[in-house]
Amino acid sequence: MLGVMLRRIACGLTLAAVGCSSERAAFESDAGPDAAIVADAAPVTFLDAGASDASFNPDAACAAAKAPAKTAPLPVDIIWVVDNSVSMAPAVAELSQGINAFATTVGGKGLDYKVIMLSLRSTQSPIQVSGKTRYPVCVPQPLSGDANCGDGPNFVGVETDIYSTQPLEQFLGTLAQTKGYLQTDPRGSKPWLQELRPTATKTIIVVTDDNSRLSSGDFEKFPGGTNPGNPGLMLPAGISDPSWKGLFDNYVFGGIYGWGSQNDPGLLCTYPNNSKPPSSGSNYTALVTKTGGPRAKICDGAAAWSTFWNDVETAVLATSKISCTIDIPQPASQGAIDPHKVNVTLDDGMTQTLIGKVSDATACGPTGGWYYDQDINPTKVILCPASCAQAQTLVGLNKKGSVEVLFGCDTVAN
Repeated sequence: MLGVMLRRIACGLTLAAVGCSSERAAFESDAGPDAAIVADAAPVTFLDAGASDASFNPDAACAAAKAPAKTAPLPVDIIWVVDNSVSMAPAVAELSQGINAFATTVGGKGLDYKVIMLSLRSTQSPIQVSGKTRYPVCVPQPLSGDANCGDGPNFVGVETDIYSTQPLEQFLGTLAQTKGYLQTDPRGSKPWLQELRPTATKTIIVVTDDNSRLSSGDFEKFPGGTNPGNPGLMLPAGISDPSWKGLFDNYVFGGIYGWGSQNDPGLLCTYPNNSKPPSSGSNYTALVTKTGGPRAKICDGAAAWSTFWNDVETAVLATSKISCTIDIPQPASQGAIDPHKVNVTLDDGMTQTLIGKVSDATACGPTGGWYYDQDINPTKVILCPASCAQAQTLVGLNKKGSVEVLFGCDTVAN
């Protein structure tokens, strides 16, 4: 890997005065303006092993002026699936009471968030559904749009009666509107796939005291077809299947359920009255463990929820990612941008890594790169998937890295 050191000496912006003026514009993360300034002393390395040092003359004086611009976080979709069984009454009450504070905290971080709630919805509790007593969730204002638990700007209720052992099945079935999960079916709902935003990160939270009869493996990798738990119903492919076109890539799964041990998935928690929930929820534990999501014991009641809200907030913030389509900032010199003299680096706070330019999205490969939205009068820099993934590990909420654009030196190709 080829590396050079850029000398950063304030010398003005006149190209005639230097061999290669590198006026730098920093795309800073929410870590603050100092994040890019600290990186001034960082060495620059080249991702492209074939790149030449010619465009970056280490003996050239470089301007230290910056035109900072923040990267934009991608939206976040937070999907709750809530068991409506009689035994869930305390948990449903805690959920209704705490969800507004949760939403306020997430929104206060500047995230474009959406809460999607799969559950029965009513201002009355309990209610009767097909002769059975059920406990619905009524999300109050201001997250709800009205006093009747209605949808709001950041909230969508997907009304469906969630059965105790079927949250994962109903998630998949109602999402794809397969046989047995239509709005007219007992386990069904209105269509809600359109509520999920393609670029949003996904956090899935289940609230139940039972286990899923659909395995964790099938939730992710079921090939599609007859529901293993009910031959009369059909399920789509699991959420990791390519047919979802990456909609759930890097999702996080969490929940409040009946687990009782960090090390033994089969051990149930114990309620204060020494009773136990129907199941430890081992299938949920498998998903929590795999995705690193938050969880709490349903047996702990209100105490569990106070901690769980914080853990879900932390998970949502940690998984939020920046957009990899980035506006080109105006150079501090206010001069016109020469698209042939623009370079892009990733900075982790200590080391800058130069990303080579590719012609367009079709030229992106495993080594990454970047390209313009349009080669004539470009306004945006777009990172290739591999470079985007690297940037998202460095830049964003509570991260100290930055994506930087350098002006004045010949563009290095990947």
